[in-house]
Parts: sequence; structure tokens; C-alpha cells
Amino acid sequence: MAAMASLQSLTTLAKFPSFCSFSPNNNTFKFLDPFPSLSLSATPKRISNFVAKASSSTTAFPQDIGHVLGDVTIFTATGQSVKFQDLWDQNEGIAVVALLRHFGCPCCWELAKSLKETKERFDSAGVKLIAVGVGAPNKARILGERLPFPLDCLYADPDRRAYDVLGLYYGFGRTFFNPASAKVLSRFNELREATKNYTIEATPDDRSGVLQQGGMFLFNGKELLYAWKDEGTGDHAPMDDIFDICCKVPAV
Repeated sequence: MAAMASLQSLTTLAKFPSFCSFSPNNNTFKFLDPFPSLSLSATPKRISNFVAKASSSTTAFPQDIGHVLGDVTIFTATGQSVKFQDLWDQNEGIAVVALLRHFGCPCCWELAKSLKETKERFDSAGVKLIAVGVGAPNKARILGERLPFPLDCLYADPDRRAYDVLGLYYGFGRTFFNPASAKVLSRFNELREATKNYTIEATPDDRSGVLQQGGMFLFNGKELLYAWKDEGTGDHAPMDDIFDICCKVPAV
């Protein structure tokens, strides 16, 4: 039985090469081809504005981070542009802002499924759920329709502007080799269930987006109450932490 389980695990990991441990070469990520004109040793020139000292720390963020983020424009899953400040009441509204990696990331399908399953609890607490992913609106629709996930809660950030403002991690090492990604293996069954209808077609056309990490943020109006920056692929914020804070904030 143990051998059978191990074989099954290896089969799923083979389906999603980013979970495997290996020595990369020039053909390893050909199916993603994020930087066709660069060697794998090259590092994309993309710098985060703010770097948190701990995954769940809010102290590293400027006090006006809610205002700065509010001015960032993203897109609905149907393609309309919208600013963050228009997504929830900027004075007293409570919002969970989940920044997925890219729409073609299997771990993000798992996270989106978890968010969908807890949406009723968010709703009952008066909390607005906002899920943002890297890619164009049509990529968001692929995830939304195949998972499925409510499209009215799903947004696209093809240029990763919100990710830059929030200083989320980016890079080859973070994406494929960070030790924090090991926790994905403990969620094997959840990952398998979430990716039953997975398709790589949800991956952004701009393959540089596959190196972006996500995070989870909780706002009361413009005030940042909680911040989590994924250290590596699949390093999602503990949902219990989010609910502990949501329950302490009086709903309007």
C-alpha cells in the first residue's frame, strides 16, 4: 500500500513539474518557457518595493499601504478595469485580499478551492472576499469556470502591479526551490481534488508571471490588519489566522 501511495504521489508530481526536485537544464521548463531569450542562470530584473521581515508581519508596510493599493487598477474576470479602492468600503469595510500566484498554478487552484469553500463563512462575518491572480481576464475565466470559482470575486492583475506594491516575492529560487514549498506535499489530497479540471492553458501568456509569489491580506477600510507573504510556491496563509482576526473585527 505504501508503495502504491508513493507511486501515485510521483504520478501527480510528474503532472506538475514545478513540485519536483531535480537539477535544472535548458529543457526542464520548456513547456513554460518564461524567458526564451535568457539562460536559466539569468535573473529577471524585478524588484519588490517593500520586504517584510516575517510572513505574517504588518510592521514592514507603510501606514498608507491601503491608500497606495487602493489606487492600483486591476481587471474583473470579464475584462472591466477597476481600482482596489472601489472593491470594498474604504472607511469601515472588511476585506480579505488573496493574491494568488498565476492562474495556471496548480497550488493556486487549491487555494482558490479553499477560499470558495470558506466564502459562506466570510459572508456571514461581513467580510468581502477578493481573489486576484496573475494573467489576463480570459485566464481568470478559465480557472473560474473549470474549478469553479465565483467570477464576481475573481480579478486579474496581468502586470502584477498589486504584487509590486505589496512587495510580494518574485524569482526562480522562490518559485521552485524554497523550503517553504515542502508543505504542499502534506496537502496532496487537497491538491489532487482541486486540479481535477486543471488545464495549463490558464498559464499567463507572459511566462515571466510564473515566477511571481502570492500572499494574503486583511483590511479594515484602508487599515492593514494582517499580511502574509508566501515564502515559496504553495506557502499559503493559515486560514484559521484569517478567521481569528475576522471574528474580532465588528462587521458593519
